Amino acid sequence: QVHVVESGGGWVQAGGSLRLSCAASARTFGTYNMAWFRQAPGKEREFVAAINWNGGRTDYADSVKGRFTISRGNTANTVYLQMNSLKPEDTAVYYCAAEQAIQSTVRSTTTAYTYWGQGTQVTVSS
Repeated sequence: QVHVVESGGGWVQAGGSLRLSCAASARTFGTYNMAWFRQAPGKEREFVAAINWNGGRTDYADSVKGRFTISRGNTANTVYLQMNSLKPEDTAVYYCAAEQAIQSTVRSTTTAYTYWGQGTQVTVSS
């Protein structure tokens, strides 16, 4: 069992930045692929970014490319999402997810990930 806990959400004006953190309890954190998803009110949960177990591969949704950066610190069992140039349409609950890595590639579907956090709210005002 892996527990993941997100933090760092909040309110920010359009054009601003936020950094989300995801702390994972797994002793073997370095063997997990990690991802961020988000869900806005009335919408389905959507993929934001993912990083593989050793940080060598990343993937981003087109809507956040060039603005968001995912990274990980395996010694700290933490994954980060740096969000710059935020837009009102980035407003959502952001979720961290983990999957035991069986391949180096990263996946962007919700069904690929086994462990999920409770989410952290990000609100971007215009």
